[in-house]
Amino acid sequence: MPTLQILLMRSNVSETAANITHAVSQAMATAAVESLGYDGRGVARVDGKTTFIEGALPGERVRFRYVSKHKNFDTGALIELLEASPNRVTPPCPHFGTCGGCDLQHLRPEIQIQAKQRILAEQFARIGKVEPETWLEPIAGPALGYRRRARLGARLVPERGGMQIGFRERRKNFLANLDTCLVLEPKIAGLLPELRTLVGGLSCAHRIPQIEVASGDNASALVFRHLLPLVERDEELLRDFGKRHDIQIYLQAHGPDSSVALWPDEPEELYYRLSEFNVEIRFQPTDFVQINSTVNQKMVSQAVRLLELKGDEQVLDLFCGLGNFTLPLARHAGRVLGVEADTTLIEGARRNARLNDITNAEFMVANLYLEGGPVPWTDFRADRLLLDPPRGGAIEAIKRLIAPLPSRIVYVSCHPATLARDSDYLVHALGYRLAAAGAMDMFPQTSHVESMALFVRP
Repeated sequence: MPTLQILLMRSNVSETAANITHAVSQAMATAAVESLGYDGRGVARVDGKTTFIEGALPGERVRFRYVSKHKNFDTGALIELLEASPNRVTPPCPHFGTCGGCDLQHLRPEIQIQAKQRILAEQFARIGKVEPETWLEPIAGPALGYRRRARLGARLVPERGGMQIGFRERRKNFLANLDTCLVLEPKIAGLLPELRTLVGGLSCAHRIPQIEVASGDNASALVFRHLLPLVERDEELLRDFGKRHDIQIYLQAHGPDSSVALWPDEPEELYYRLSEFNVEIRFQPTDFVQINSTVNQKMVSQAVRLLELKGDEQVLDLFCGLGNFTLPLARHAGRVLGVEADTTLIEGARRNARLNDITNAEFMVANLYLEGGPVPWTDFRADRLLLDPPRGGAIEAIKRLIAPLPSRIVYVSCHPATLARDSDYLVHALGYRLAAAGAMDMFPQTSHVESMALFVRP
């Protein structure tokens, strides 16, 4: 086929696709919203087809504009509220709707957690073919100012006014340029405009992609990722910012292990306390810690209670991190083994055990995502098991459990779909009962669902 003809065909296809996209974006319809989807969008049935509508809430009648159409579902954006939900509220943040950090600020917080509990139940039923015997009371905390960990994007965009600091815009690749953030730890949130000016004034402003925020009970830290070396004046500006606001300043030239303190020279180590267990967890600004201090306290307490420890049990804690569960468990068990793939976290966990004078907790480095193969903890006969995996779930680790199986398992999940999948295996393959489950609002104002489930062997 002649090249010109091919080019004309491609041009016609592109033009047709553009016309279809434009037509879709101009098409409007009305809908009655039935529920809330896993990503915070309202779910409706329009002409027999599932439609996800941005900005709509359950119980509302809305007029919406189609955004995209697919074989099995469509997407749309709210244009007009015909009948508003009584649970709709005015979003407190001026950036809501643009910033992708929050997607549920227009829904009352107490209704948010109810919606998350419902999503968890749907995932159990659809994926796991299971239902909890008992629903746990949802765990919640403050609706605002709760984020002690965050990764702020930074981007120099002259055509958009210069330096941008914030989270990614909702369903876009741009950064939402934030003047404040109501869910971020207040001390840091109030400094965002000044932080933007600071980064914009650095010699390598165009090569600073992100700023990590980390806050403990005692102090806050900022970690500046830089892809080019800083000059002396840059370091002076960063030190001065840290001194004026009493915030620790770190520089990170490569991976997390490359972070070094800029101010002060020897900063006080960050920590948080789990007061019920007389445990203090120390961590580095780039370490993983739970984002919501209040919910974390309640979560750890509930997990220990559900395991029903009498004082002589052997407890296996998989995906243990810095010992957030391991060390409190050690206060109530005979012996605890924490397992984690990250060597740095295991070193931190061992150190935390020493600092808390806990001698009945051991730690091991192991890949928990291997299919089959030898079991690293083969000599540890667990009476109880705690699982706290990443979003991918724990199915590989569960399949490597050795007999006799633990009598009780507490599974802490950050993704209801993988929890439901793993529940299917625990119940239908290993003979456990799903004795209890409930949602946890670790991320208020967002559609993110965290949960806890208890599995018991008859």
